[in-house]
Amino acid sequence: MLDIITNSKKYVNMLLWPLDTHYYHEYEHALEVYDRCMYLWEKEWLWENDLEMLGLAALFHDVWFIIQYDDNEYIWAMIAKNYLKSMLYPTEKIGIIERIIISTKPDLKSTNILEKIIRDADTDNLWRDDFFEKWKRLKKEIETIKKIKIKDPDWNHHSLDFLSKHKFLTDTNIKERQQKKEENIQKLKKLKLKN
Repeated sequence: MLDIITNSKKYVNMLLWPLDTHYYHEYEHALEVYDRCMYLWEKEWLWENDLEMLGLAALFHDVWFIIQYDDNEYIWAMIAKNYLKSMLYPTEKIGIIERIIISTKPDLKSTNILEKIIRDADTDNLWRDDFFEKWKRLKKEIETIKKIKIKDPDWNHHSLDFLSKHKFLTDTNIKERQQKKEENIQKLKKLKLKN
């Protein structure tokens, strides 16, 4: 397991490193999602044979930026599939990894615990103390890549809407992140009132 994970980390880093317009979806984010997936896997008491596939999905889940910014989950899966095939990774496992990656598409429902874990891990930093710093970086990234300017009141409204609609999918994130999520929602409400 360590060889394929180590090699995949190097490959993903190589893909994401040159993207200097990506202030949020960068290699650091891939590693944060990977680490949170490993943590949630342990807390949710899953089978050990799922760990490697979950880790690989986490590492590849945002590499689509090398091709296009929007509507991209299928591109992530394709890049992961092509790389893993070149590493002679088992075809049936690649199919599972593709489905885990595609499950991060916001409008899809998670059908199993691995999909729930990656979805919770992908948005985990939204429920931490560094939420506002990360959210500002996401705003800057969108503005830079799409060459637009988003007014702070509009961004705050969008952020509040996103956080209010978001639902945790794992028992662990419900226990560990719900309170901080509520605090961040309250802070956003105050920001919205100021604007």
